[in-house]
Amino acid sequence: MGNQRVAILATCNLDQWAMDFEGNLRRITRSIAEARRLGARYRVGPELEIPGYGCEDHFTEHDTVEHSWECVAELMRGGHTDGMVCDVGMPVMHRGVRYNCRLLLLNRRVLLIRPKLHLANDGNYRETRYFATWKRRRQVEEHTLPAELQQLTGQQRCPFGDAALCFQDTVLAAETCEELFTPHAPHIGLALAGVEIISNGSGSHHQLRKLNQRLDLMMSGTAKSGGVYLYANQRGCDGGRLYFDGCAAVVVNGQLVAQGSQFSLKEVEVVTATVDLDEVVSYRGAVASLQEQASSAEPVPLVHVEFSLCSPPGSAFHLPSLPREPLYLDAEEEIARGPACWLWDYMRRAGASGFLLPLSGGADSSSVAAIVGCMCQMVCAAVAAGDQDVLADAVRVGQYNEGQQPKDAAELANRLLTSVYMGTENSSQETQDRASQLAGQVGAYHLSVKIDSVVAALTNLFSAITGRMPRFRVHGGSPAENLALQNIQARLRMVLAFLLAQLMPWVRGRSGFLLVLGSANVDEGLRGYLTKYDCSSADINPIGGVSKADLRRFLQWGALHLGYPALAEVEAAPPTAELEPLKDGAVEQTDEQDMGMTYEELGVYGRLRKISRCGPISMFRALLGRWRDRYTPAEVAEKVKHFFKFYAINRHKATTLTPSYHAESYSPDDNRFDHRQFLYNFRWPWQFERIDQLAQQAQQQLDGGAAQSSKVGTAAVQLEEQHEAALAGS
Repeated sequence: MGNQRVAILATCNLDQWAMDFEGNLRRITRSIAEARRLGARYRVGPELEIPGYGCEDHFTEHDTVEHSWECVAELMRGGHTDGMVCDVGMPVMHRGVRYNCRLLLLNRRVLLIRPKLHLANDGNYRETRYFATWKRRRQVEEHTLPAELQQLTGQQRCPFGDAALCFQDTVLAAETCEELFTPHAPHIGLALAGVEIISNGSGSHHQLRKLNQRLDLMMSGTAKSGGVYLYANQRGCDGGRLYFDGCAAVVVNGQLVAQGSQFSLKEVEVVTATVDLDEVVSYRGAVASLQEQASSAEPVPLVHVEFSLCSPPGSAFHLPSLPREPLYLDAEEEIARGPACWLWDYMRRAGASGFLLPLSGGADSSSVAAIVGCMCQMVCAAVAAGDQDVLADAVRVGQYNEGQQPKDAAELANRLLTSVYMGTENSSQETQDRASQLAGQVGAYHLSVKIDSVVAALTNLFSAITGRMPRFRVHGGSPAENLALQNIQARLRMVLAFLLAQLMPWVRGRSGFLLVLGSANVDEGLRGYLTKYDCSSADINPIGGVSKADLRRFLQWGALHLGYPALAEVEAAPPTAELEPLKDGAVEQTDEQDMGMTYEELGVYGRLRKISRCGPISMFRALLGRWRDRYTPAEVAEKVKHFFKFYAINRHKATTLTPSYHAESYSPDDNRFDHRQFLYNFRWPWQFERIDQLAQQAQQQLDGGAAQSSKVGTAAVQLEEQHEAALAGS
């Protein structure tokens, strides 16, 4: 048994922060130490883990490369690479070109620098703005190391290029993030060339229902070609809109054998697996077609290393890790935990003392309150589990006295979340009650105020300036007057929210400031159904990338699983802005009536516009088939034109959307994800005329088919009548 090739391999989730070299290096060294403690002889970390994945234009500054090399020198100087292969990610300048690289280190030497072959350059990613791809496949060059490293290690040069490491007992090669997703993925060619262990240092962000895609690619890739696949990922908010959800994994011959947590407050999580490399040989040898392809595969350049990754002969035998089923969370739990972790990272790293939430009692702001409550529950669970890092942050942010710590999630929420219901004469008692009930269940420090006097002050000032007093529509006012009177209420709520955020810690005898939380969902951002610079304008928004349909399901889930039963009442109520006068004390205004479309339809429009890349014409064609049993062609045409008209009119609002947690693939975020202009001809004259022509043609075809069916039906009736007459005569 001692002669078997059994290796303990480590991967990890790290909560890195862009440009935080000191903190990033500390987390890297902790992960190496933990991997060593668990017996691993190889450790792989996330993509660009030394500077942090989200540096963006900071990558164009040579400082970022220089500081990254300084961190590598610290890893060498501290002995962290002694007796362990450490696979770290950083930018490297080679012959005047910047590459996104993996550095494989051992015993204070750089074994290999492997540049990324395929860059992510769509959706949220702009890697080709900062890096070039390595285009000399299966080629290796010499790279001259920085002077500091040369002095420290005595090593002047190292291999740079598309190569693998040939150890005394196995062959290992590295991929980077996007290369897992490409159609002609490198790991297939590497496996056919005899590489047994393939690692992937990744920076893959969370998106609802995305994890299964990652794991499926790993499992299907190794099911076809055999081998061990180690996946490392960043986790946490590294300074932007994305949340990296971790979930480090190890897959062997198509089966998952280890999986890290997807959402966690741990800054460092190491995942190890014990693998029998002879099982890889046996698996590959049993597939004839694989043998045939491997026999003609292009060889990969090898860097020979006098080191063994497997347990040495005669050492204690380690049983291989057993296969397990992947763990996938429901979308509702992803909505709870992903934004909760993002808020925790953002708050503690921004130096804030908590959050200020305008809580209207509606679905959106109530969802945000529940997510903050979930954050507090996760913090308390981590503290109870003995996480000293989380405890230290909770004590610092919550401003506990020495020796104190959070008693429970509600007590922590009272320190970290201030909610405020800002009502007017147009607000109902029902929404005020729901806001108060939910705040009490979460534990928030809750305020309920009326802002009518502030609204009156503004309208009276306007009247003094112009000599005119605007009126609501129900009082005889014009559409312009009605809209202006709604918007001033919303904008004043934003002003008051920021005032309270600055001063509530002072009011409560504490220091610091609160971050204002926004609560506009992705559908409202797409449609522009929000007031520019109203209470949707905030510091950050945890639900700005979540659809209304998903939020409704989340409210139902949260009522049961988070212990906030008021969420069920919120979900059952019709969405309303409550900005127009009540009728007999009841709300008449509803969101869907105002928008002229349902939230369900908005979700369909959003996915077709972004994911299916539909303009007006192609969207009409798609919906003509999808909705053929619900609407006439003319009705479908009007719906499509109505959406694109208001999308165009309100597109400018996307430029001011509060930075939001990215969760949905049809986010309208103008600043990163959705690069479209914000000034449109909202009449779309060419496109709408074509839609009308197509709708008319479709209706004519339907009418012609109906007429033909009518003729056939009449003939059938006549034949049946003749048949019945003949039977009667007989």
